Amino acid sequence: MNSIAGDLRLKLEQLVDHYVTAGSKAPEVIAAMEKELQDMRRAYHEDPDPADEPNELDEPANDRPAAT
Repeated sequence: MNSIAGDLRLKLEQLVDHYVTAGSKAPEVIAAMEKELQDMRRAYHEDPDPADEPNELDEPANDRPAAT
């Protein structure tokens, strides 16, 4: 796990640096990353493998006037 943490830390630092170089403030970037991680954690908790479920968007919607 330690090698994962070190690699992840480096990638996170590079990501923050990317946005700071583009003009964002580091605390804002980190706060956005935290929010996205919370959202990802929640989504993973609700459905750890969404690919296991059939895609509900396979069929086109038939509620358009031209479809009738």
